[in-house]
Amino acid sequence: MVDKAEYFQNMYDYISNLDETIKTNQPLYEKRLMICKNCDLLTDGMCKACGCFVEMRAAIRKNSCPYEKWVAATE
Repeated sequence: MVDKAEYFQNMYDYISNLDETIKTNQPLYEKRLMICKNCDLLTDGMCKACGCFVEMRAAIRKNSCPYEKWVAATE
């Protein structure tokens, strides 16, 4: 079993190695994460509504919040 710190490091490594053609640009990524950070559905990096890890969802440009909370965060 992977401990929490190792799990998150693996996730950050995955995000940093995403192909640039699918990766969200840094300003948009940060806007998305700020919206999630201020959402009452966020718990330990996971959306309680849809079950995603928000950092993973936010990292891919074509993704969206299934609850349309990122509508204000556009490129």
